[in-house]
Amino acid sequence: MSAKIAIVFPGQGSQAVGMLGDLSGSYPQIKETFDEASTALGRDLWALAKNGPVEELNKTQNTQPLVLTASVAMWRVLQSELAVTADFMAGHSLGEYTALVCAGSLDFVEAVKLVEQRANFMQQAVPAGDGAMAAILGLDVDTLIDICAQAAGDDVVSAVNFNAPGQVVIAGNTAAVNRAIDLAKEQGAKRALPLPVSVPSHCALMMPAAENLSNTLEAISFSAPAIDVLHNTDVAMHADAGSIKNALTKQLHTPVRWVETIELLVESGVTTLIECGPAKVLTGLNKRIDKSLTLYSVGDERSFNKTKEALS
Repeated sequence: MSAKIAIVFPGQGSQAVGMLGDLSGSYPQIKETFDEASTALGRDLWALAKNGPVEELNKTQNTQPLVLTASVAMWRVLQSELAVTADFMAGHSLGEYTALVCAGSLDFVEAVKLVEQRANFMQQAVPAGDGAMAAILGLDVDTLIDICAQAAGDDVVSAVNFNAPGQVVIAGNTAAVNRAIDLAKEQGAKRALPLPVSVPSHCALMMPAAENLSNTLEAISFSAPAIDVLHNTDVAMHADAGSIKNALTKQLHTPVRWVETIELLVESGVTTLIECGPAKVLTGLNKRIDKSLTLYSVGDERSFNKTKEALS
């Protein structure tokens, strides 16, 4: 089986004030990409990315278009500098939309508007304070699923991000998440810590958001991806518009199966993964999933130059 390359795109949590700033002077594609997105949304995303404040940067309706735009910008820079031939693409949660853009399935400007709407639907689905997420480290999946079942009661709490062995994120009603945190600690979790988010993503509480997203997606055009994209909800590739829309809708209220995604890429012959976007969150997870992989990231000047030197 010949060696293959996959490009992976991050989701929320990778944003930071000043992201891509050290690369923007050398690569005009970055500012050009942000200008496209800013025109689409009617506000200056580059100024927000560059200057913050962090409270605005971290608002879901800002974070989603910002991370998508930054990741698309880095893909454009990567293509212009290295002409990397990707065999597969995948994205973590929001990053799945980036993957579809970069694979030629979804128009970038349409995607920017779409993820802003997605963020608003998510925020509207659960009032602020009613939902929470927490990272649980050091427990096996079956134990954590049992803990969530015990903690739920009349509320919702479930495992929603299978990020790496021994690293799973739970989400649901705040009270139920807090009960699950306590139970996880009792069961020997190394760490069980609430995450600074305002939306309990990928759990049943997102069903109203999924319904709204499904209605919005009806008017969106998708093409068959030129590069195969693995989807979060079923760890499968979809070529027709209806299947892609179904996968994106289901993604909102079902888990992100990241461990299985990376495992399938390896089974498919992938030996090199490049994380394309701000920060290196996925690179850290991918290393824990399969230590045989060659991992690169492109999100700042240092990492980009290192990747360029290695792959030129």
